[in-house]
Amino acid sequence: MEVILRTHVDKLGNRGEIVKVADGYARNYLLPRKLALLATEGNKKHVERERKIVDMREAEERSVADAIAARLSGVELIFPRRVGDTQHLYGSVTSGDIADALKEKGFDVDRRKLILPEALKALGDHTVNLKLHRDVTVALKVQVVREN
Repeated sequence: MEVILRTHVDKLGNRGEIVKVADGYARNYLLPRKLALLATEGNKKHVERERKIVDMREAEERSVADAIAARLSGVELIFPRRVGDTQHLYGSVTSGDIADALKEKGFDVDRRKLILPEALKALGDHTVNLKLHRDVTVALKVQVVREN
């Protein structure tokens, strides 16, 4: 079945693309969640008209994300935490902690945009990726130190 994607779907395609997918995937996942439209002639014409507007908006969002990434590239976050005798942290540094620290520095980011597979549970320097835009990812320097 051919469908027109209404939004970016990971590992499938970008907004406005016509992709061929399995019938069940389209009927049970893409169409009910309004992620895609059936690829009819009327829908194709409608999507072409909207594509120009979307491309301009996408370019603007990308430029804003690039500007924020340039400002974030020099930011280093330091988290003091209590440590036991075996250098094991009593707590951890989570994506929520990192988002709160960024908010204190003037960057309002959603914690779900931080790519952190699991909480930081060790002392030292860590690199955490922040996905600002589909094509823009910035690496943040996070340092976990012993609390005095």
